[in-house]
Amino acid sequence: MTRSEFERIAPQLRTLMLQTALDFFGRQDDAEDVTQDGMLQLWRYCEQIDGCRNVTGLAVRVAKNCCVSHHRRQRTEAVYEALKHSAGEDYSPQQLLEADEAQRMIDEVLARLKPRERELFEMRRIEGLSTKQIAEQTGIPERSVSAMVSAARKKVFTELIKRMKQ
Repeated sequence: MTRSEFERIAPQLRTLMLQTALDFFGRQDDAEDVTQDGMLQLWRYCEQIDGCRNVTGLAVRVAKNCCVSHHRRQRTEAVYEALKHSAGEDYSPQQLLEADEAQRMIDEVLARLKPRERELFEMRRIEGLSTKQIAEQTGIPERSVSAMVSAARKKVFTELIKRMKQ
C-alpha cells in the first residue's frame, strides 16, 4: 500500500481504531492515546501492507494490541505508585525492581500463550468480563470459553511457579 493510499483511508481507520479503544477503556483520553499509537504503527508499516489484505481487520488488531500494551503500562505505573505511597512509606529501589521483574515475568508468560488463549485470558482477567460476555463478543460457546480460560490460567500458573523456582 502506498502512503497516498494509506492517507486516503486513514480517517476511516482512525474512526474504527478509536471506537475499538473506547470499547476497551470507556475513556476518551486513553482511547485517543491508543488510537494515536496505533495509527503511527500503521503509518510506519503501510508500505509493507499488502493491498489485498483486510486493512480494517489489521487496524482493529493493532488497536487491540495497543490497548493491552497501554493497559499494562498503566497497571505497572499504578503498582509503582502504590508501592511508593503505601502507608506513607518510600520503597527501596530493590523493591521497585522486584515489582518490575514480577510484572515482566507475567507479561512474558502471557506472551507465550496461543493468541486465542491470551485474548480470552486477558478478556477475563484484565478486562474483567464474565464468561457469558466473552462468549457473546467472540461467538465462542460459554463452555468452550470457560475451558479455554481455565487451560490458559493453568499454563500461566504452572509457568510462573517454574520460573519462581529458578
